[in-house]
Amino acid sequence: MSPIKIVDEKCVGCGLCLKVCPVEAITLIDKKAVIDLDKCTLCGACVSSCKFKAIIITRLSPVVKEDLTKYNGVWVFAEQRDGAIASVVFELLAKARQLAADLNTYVGAALLGGNISSKAKELIFRGADKVYVVDSPDLDHYTAENYAKAIVSLVAKYKPEILLAGATTTGRSLVSRIAVNLYAGLTADCTGLAIDKARRLLIQTRPAFGGNIMAEIISPNFRPQMATVRHKVMPESERDASRRGEIIKEEIDTKVIDKRVKFLDFIKETISTVNLSEADIIVSGGRGLGDEKNFSLIKDLAESLNAAVGSSRACVDAGWIPYSHQVGQTGRTVCPKIYIACGISGQIQHLVGMQSAKTIIAINKDPDAAIFKVANYGIVGDLFTVLPLLTKKIKEIRNG
Repeated sequence: MSPIKIVDEKCVGCGLCLKVCPVEAITLIDKKAVIDLDKCTLCGACVSSCKFKAIIITRLSPVVKEDLTKYNGVWVFAEQRDGAIASVVFELLAKARQLAADLNTYVGAALLGGNISSKAKELIFRGADKVYVVDSPDLDHYTAENYAKAIVSLVAKYKPEILLAGATTTGRSLVSRIAVNLYAGLTADCTGLAIDKARRLLIQTRPAFGGNIMAEIISPNFRPQMATVRHKVMPESERDASRRGEIIKEEIDTKVIDKRVKFLDFIKETISTVNLSEADIIVSGGRGLGDEKNFSLIKDLAESLNAAVGSSRACVDAGWIPYSHQVGQTGRTVCPKIYIACGISGQIQHLVGMQSAKTIIAINKDPDAAIFKVANYGIVGDLFTVLPLLTKKIKEIRNG
C-alpha cells in the first residue's frame, strides 16, 4: 500500500501542493498532482495545504498486518568510517548473539561502504553468522539517504526480525529513515535489550522522564523491531578467528542513489586528550568550576593521567567546552576504568551516562552531594585546592 495517495476525483491541479513540498516530490501531469514516492518524506505539508482534501497519508489508516513469522534473524548495522569498524558494533554483536540464542535464530551484520568487503571476516570473528555486504563507490562516504535505501532493500529481501544500530550520530540519522520507510517501530538510546520468548518480542529499555524511570518498550505489530543502543553500556564480543560464517554480497541499484547530496569533506575535532568513548580514565568537570578558565584544572589533571576530558551538561550549555565532551543522558555514555567527577553534583541525567564506570571518584565541597551516593571514593573539599595538589602529586610519581 502506498503511504500517500492523490484522490483524482478531488484534485483540480491548482498547484498549491507543489509550492509547499520541501523536497520537490510533486509534479502536475494532465492537471493532476503526482507524487514521486522515492523523494517524498511524508512530512504532510501537502496534505495541510490542499483545500480540496485531495491528498491522503494512508499510513494514518489501519495497515494490513504482515505474517510476522516470515521474519527471522537479529541484524546489526556495521557502522564504519574509512574502513574502521566502530567499536559499538562489537558491543551490539555480543548482545545480538544473546538475543539470537533466545529466539533460536542467526546473527546478521549489514556492512556498507566503498572497498569494504575485506572487513566482513572481522564481523564473523566477532559473532556474526551472516554478513550482508554492499560494496559500492556510491557508498564510499556515508550519506544517510543512500545508506538507508540500501538497507531498506536488504531488509525487504531478507526480512530480519530485529535490526540494531549504535546510538551514534551516524546510527541515529540512519535508522530513523529506515524505520519511516519500513513503517517499523524504533526505540532510541536503549541501555538494555532482552527477549520475551513467549511472544518473540524485543524488550527495549531506555531512560525516560529525565532519567527518573527506565521504560520498557515493545513493537508488537511490525517488523523489524528496531533500536539504537548507547555506546559503552554493553561489553564487546570476544574475537574468535576460528569462527566461520557466510558472506553475502549484494548490489545497490544506481538509479536509487540520491544525487542531491554530495560529500565534500569530514572535519574531525582536534582534541589534545584521548577519545572520550574509548578512554580508560575520564576526568570530568561540572558547574562547581565556576568559570570557563577553570577548566584548565580538569585538563591538567587529565593530561597527567593520560585521560580524556569530560563534562556535565551545565558546562556545555554555558559554552565552556564543546558538546562532544558531554557525559550524560543527552551526551555520551561512558564506561571507563576510572571516572573522576570534579564539582559535579550528581543529577540523574549525568549519572545515567557514567554510573557503569568501574571506579568512580568524586570531588565536591558539598558532603551531601548526590554524586557521593554512587562514588567508590569521595573527597569532600574545595576542588581549587584538591585538583592542583592531585595533579602535582601524580606528575611527581610519573616522573620518578
